[in-house]
Formats: sequence, C-alpha cells, structure tokens
Amino acid sequence: MSSATPTPGPSPVRRLSLAGVLRLRRPSEIWFKPALSSVAAVAPPNLLLLAFGRLDLAMYTMAGSLCALYAHNRPYAARARTLAWVVLGMLGGVAVALVTASLTRDAVVLVTVGALLAAVQKALCDAGRVGPPGNVILTFISSAALFAPQTLTQIPGHLALAAAAGVWAWLVGMAPALVRPHGPERRATAQALNAAAAYAATRGTGDGHASARAAGYAAVQAAWQTLLSLPATGARATTRHALERLVVRAEVALAAPADADPERLRAWAHALRGGGRIPRTGDATADGDELLGVEAELAARPAPLWRRLGPLAPIAVRTGLGCALAGYASLALGIGRPYWALVTAAALYQANLTLTWSRAVQRVVGNLAGVLLFAAIAPLAHLAQVLLVLCCLALNFGAEALITRNYWLGSVCVTPMALLVTEFAGYQAPGDLMTERAVDTLVGALVGFLAAVVVTNRRAGNRVEQAVTAADRARERAARLLAEPAPAPGALEAARRSLAAALTDLRATADAAAGEWWGRALPQERVVLAEQSGHRTLAEAVRRQAARPDRDTGTRTEDVRP
Repeated sequence: MSSATPTPGPSPVRRLSLAGVLRLRRPSEIWFKPALSSVAAVAPPNLLLLAFGRLDLAMYTMAGSLCALYAHNRPYAARARTLAWVVLGMLGGVAVALVTASLTRDAVVLVTVGALLAAVQKALCDAGRVGPPGNVILTFISSAALFAPQTLTQIPGHLALAAAAGVWAWLVGMAPALVRPHGPERRATAQALNAAAAYAATRGTGDGHASARAAGYAAVQAAWQTLLSLPATGARATTRHALERLVVRAEVALAAPADADPERLRAWAHALRGGGRIPRTGDATADGDELLGVEAELAARPAPLWRRLGPLAPIAVRTGLGCALAGYASLALGIGRPYWALVTAAALYQANLTLTWSRAVQRVVGNLAGVLLFAAIAPLAHLAQVLLVLCCLALNFGAEALITRNYWLGSVCVTPMALLVTEFAGYQAPGDLMTERAVDTLVGALVGFLAAVVVTNRRAGNRVEQAVTAADRARERAARLLAEPAPAPGALEAARRSLAAALTDLRATADAAAGEWWGRALPQERVVLAEQSGHRTLAEAVRRQAARPDRDTGTRTEDVRP
C-alpha cells in the first residue's frame, strides 16, 4: 500500500459563487471546425427543402445534420465509430418521440417521456464519453419531436429524412481526413506538451502550480486516450509511436517539473502544428518503460457498460427528475412549449452541483440575451424564407464559434436560432415566442437546479477510496510476482491484467468524482501516486512477459515497444 496520506481538502460544503462564471476564455484551437461543419451539414438539406417548398420538414433533417457537431477531437477511425453511434442514438430517440407523439397528445405524458429520454441520453453519453455537446443536442431533438403533430404513417418518411441527413453529417465530419489525416492526434499531443510546459514553468512550487498540474495530467490523459484509440500496426502506427514518445516526455515533465525545459516542450508542441515532421525526443530507451505500462493499462478491456452506468445513477436521476418537474411547471404556467423548459433543465447537469450551478447561470444569461438578439433579427428573417434559412445558418456558425469561449456566449446565438427554426413551419408572433422562451428558461433553470440540490452524490468519495485501494492491492500482487525468479505459469499475466483493469477503473472513478459539491475531500495525492507506481509496475510486468523465452507470440521484445 502507498504510504501517502490524503491531502487535507476544502470543506465538503462549497459556496456557490458567481465569480468567473461569465468570464471569457481563450477560444478552442479548432473553434472553426465544428462551426464550419455545422453549416456544411445543415445548409444543403435546408436549402433543398426550401427549393421544394417543404421547409416545414426541416426539423427532421436538422436532427441528422446536428450530429456533425460531435467527435471533432477524435482520431478519424474513432470519430467514424462515434459519429455512427451518435446518428443511431439520434434516430432511436426521434423514433421513440415520434411514436409517442402519434399515440397521444397528453402533454403530461409527453413531458414524462421526454424526461425519461433525457435521463437515458445523459447516462449513455457520459458512460460512452461521447464528449461535447453531449446529451443536450439529442435531448433537444427528441423533445421537440415529441411536441410535433404526428401520425404513424408519417413516421417512416420523417425518420428517413433524419437518417439521410445523419449520413450526410457523418460524411461532413469525416471529410477533413482527406486533408490532414493525423490532425487530431497531433493536436492532442501538442496540448499535452503545452500543458506540461505550463506546469514546468512553475517549477512545481510557483503561483498556480496546483491547477497547472491538474490541467497537465488531464491533457496527458486525453492525449493517451486519443493515441491509444489508433491502430497499433500499419501505416498509422509509425505516427502513433512517435507521438507517444512526446506524451511520455510531457509525463516526465509533470513528474519532475524542476528538471524540465518548458521552452523545449513548447517547441515540440509548435512543431506538431501543420503537417511537418514529428520531432524526436532522443531518449527512446527511457521512454519505453512508461509507454509499456500506460499502453497496457489503456489497452485493457473496458469495464462493462453496466459498471460504467452505475456511478452515473445520481446524475441520471437528477436529469430525469429535473426535466420532468421543469416540464410540469411550464405546463402549469400555461406555456405552449414545455419542452423548452425540459431542455433547459437537461442542459444544466454536469459532474457535480458546483458546475451545475455555473451552467445554470450561464444558461439564463445567454438565453435572455439571445431573446433580445432574436428581437433584432426577426424583422429581417421575416422578409423571405431564404433570409430565414440564412439567418439560421449564420447563428449556427456563431454558436459553435463562440461556445468554447464560454457557454453563455454560445447560447446567445443558439436561442434566436431555435426561435427561428420554429418558424420554418409558419409565421409565429415574435412577442409570444420571446415571452415563452424567457419564462421557460427561468422555470427550467430554477426547477432543474433545485432537483440537483435534492439528488446528491455523497458516495463519490467512497468509490475513489475503494478504487485506490484496489489499484494498490493489484500493484502489490504484481510486484510480488515480479520479485519471484519463476512465478507460476499464467500468474504474472493474470496479475498484469488485473492491475491494468484496476488502474483504468481508478482513473474513471476519480474523473467522475472530481469536484462533487457535497461529500468528503478526495484523496488526490493517493490517486496520483497509485497511478504512477502502477504504470511502473505494469511496464516491468509487460517487459517480463515479452522477454520470456517460452512465450510464443511471434513478436520480438522491441516490437511491443511504442
């Protein structure tokens, strides 16, 4: 067991502060990619419908087109799979919504089904680590479909439109691979190097070193997840292995910041921009140990879906309860579109209550500002349907371009776009739309946040402690076997697999528990030490297994090295 003790943390009860909630950040390095992709995915279907005079069907094509917003940080092989699952998930949610809408017009039933869909979508997106925009787009699509007049005979045609647009969105998302096939993995590696350089610049003791270290480990973990989703053999493996060595250097800098050269790390990161040669670290032997350990950990079989869903139960319950109550409250107030309140609540829920509070403030500010922007744009959009479509496209671009600076800024564009989309089927009185949207925003944010307060996640700290203990025990077992000159056949391999699985579970558990508002302080130092010692033990175990003379794998020891 590690001798490290948990570092004293802050009080379990944290204040819900407004400081920094609306502060603008630096834009994402690839802010233009999702912005351009959304326009490229939405424009052709909408313009075709406009040409055929069936703009009223745009809701169904936009359901598929908005899938192009996902997976922009993933390597293209992984992106293809993720986008395919997103499209299938979208179609599943729309199918349930349309069937329900065709069978009943009872608003209470529709809100209940929408809340259940939102909870399922939240849990599956988080368990699958789909990434932004997460469940919000899927919930927006399925909730809107619930309140669209529908008959059973219309459903196949509407689903076909959504599927066709989803296939087009998949093609749009994959198109950049033709120009820069290694872009995502190079970018993830550069981000890890830059984050490590920022921590190394503090020498491990300067101002902001704790937050810089946390950001560095997060960036390195993201880089490993990106690289190890690539093929281990073939043409792409050469690029992968060269980038892996750079990520190892970032890890070394995080472990020994006083000995690292921040400028060298930044120079390596800068060299990864564009399509030039990947820089070499010149220390392949030293890098190999960590590469073996980390690759063995991340290549381990992932936990079953039910185990990944278990820790997300409080968030799913928050989502379902909050969305249902928000929709019911909207109905009680006589609002004609309760799904706006439902979607507002669904957009709030983050990993913990503190982040949920911040998102609630951002959502309210952004939506109310967006309502004012709609008042300015509506007169122009009402001049002609083509202007209505073009305004929606411009707002779509603006939303994705601005949302990485702060969520509220993106919402300023999302809100008027959503209001204009409701007019694809016919003119709507601007005053009524603005009033309903403002009221639903306030109702959804208030009721949704109260639901998050009621449903707490106090067991998150206990799960981290259990995961650390399991990882330490697995490491000790592997270390004892490594100390034996001739361990029993298969024993070391089994111990290695057990340790890899324990470390994977530890990282997933720590990520899920980090920042929970009400609960015990997390043992961050124990988590870091358990991961570092586990990586070293894994490296030695993998090397021992690869070097065994009786191991008939057909692969030389140097071939298993990254």
